[in-house]
Amino acid sequence: MDDQITVAQLQEALGGDLGELLQQVVDAVNKASPGRIIADSEEPVRDASAKFRQALYERALELRQRQSEAAFSPSADRAEGPLA
Repeated sequence: MDDQITVAQLQEALGGDLGELLQQVVDAVNKASPGRIIADSEEPVRDASAKFRQALYERALELRQRQSEAAFSPSADRAEGPLA
């Protein structure tokens, strides 16, 4: 179908969002106290992942919408003759 998106398009649309997520995960894990790595980092990682997941889904929907609009030809369904 003409309105489908590709992985490459989504990667491009995400820009630096994936790198930002990875940095936030690394920071959270590295800032955690020894013996409390899970307890100290789990919530910040979960929050960063949730924000990324939302941005990822929004970008995918936006891309799909743009693809659908580009594939749509408003003149293709026009009836011949005057409108009644």
